[in-house]
Amino acid sequence: MEFVEIIKIILLGIIEGLTEWLPVSSTGHLLLFDAFIPLNASADFKELFTVVIQLGAILAVVILFFKKLFPLERQKNEETGEMKTVANKQTLTLWLKILVACLPAAVIGLLLDDFLEEHLYTPLVISITLILYGVAFILVENSKKNKPFLVETVHEITYKQALVIGAFQVLSLIPGTSRSGATILGALLIGISRPAGAEFTFFLAIPVMVGASGLKLVKYLLAGNAFTGAEIGYLAIGTIVAFAVSLFAVKLLMNFVKKHDFKVFGFYRIILGAAVIGALVLPPLFA
Repeated sequence: MEFVEIIKIILLGIIEGLTEWLPVSSTGHLLLFDAFIPLNASADFKELFTVVIQLGAILAVVILFFKKLFPLERQKNEETGEMKTVANKQTLTLWLKILVACLPAAVIGLLLDDFLEEHLYTPLVISITLILYGVAFILVENSKKNKPFLVETVHEITYKQALVIGAFQVLSLIPGTSRSGATILGALLIGISRPAGAEFTFFLAIPVMVGASGLKLVKYLLAGNAFTGAEIGYLAIGTIVAFAVSLFAVKLLMNFVKKHDFKVFGFYRIILGAAVIGALVLPPLFA
């Protein structure tokens, strides 16, 4: 492994760990980074890398929210005093809602995955979606200002609301949209509080990203690709860095949304999108 490439991998891991949970599009940031500072690897490996390192981010959520996500618990039998393992019905219900929310993106993603990668994974598309959803965040937050939310906790989310959030997640198949951004926007629009919407988004990411990573890995291997020692090292480093940074990013966002709205992320998206368009347009004008 070359030292310069390792530095790029570490930076990509940091970008993934930060942007996966903030509503600014992790895939968009990773693709933009590679467009301007490309990793010295095959296109197939880079596509796989940007998805697989998300597993590090997922592991951070599992650890931070383990008590809320693990469906089994120990309870004491009041008659015998013995401890026994029982299912937590509230947690099981939450997982069922998460699975319901996964359905729209799972179906559409399987059908359009190759088409989207071939035609929409470009800096121009990313910059446009960054701006569009940045504006959307500002408009939605302005419309919700000083208005009470119908749902304050993640367990209050209904199956119907979960399905609506899942439908919004389909929008994130277009790079630059942001999976967390699309689902949080959907949650806000149907009256779910910022903390509850963000938390549900974190939980929803677990099956979505595990499935996406598994699908990418299978397609990569079926295409006849094999991993070199350096590529295995890149995946390991990127995943570990994404995990460590995600531990910080998730806590940061949860603390942030308790006191603030998402408009700051909207402005950030607009500024970044405009800067990318400027970088794409200005050099040819002066060439």
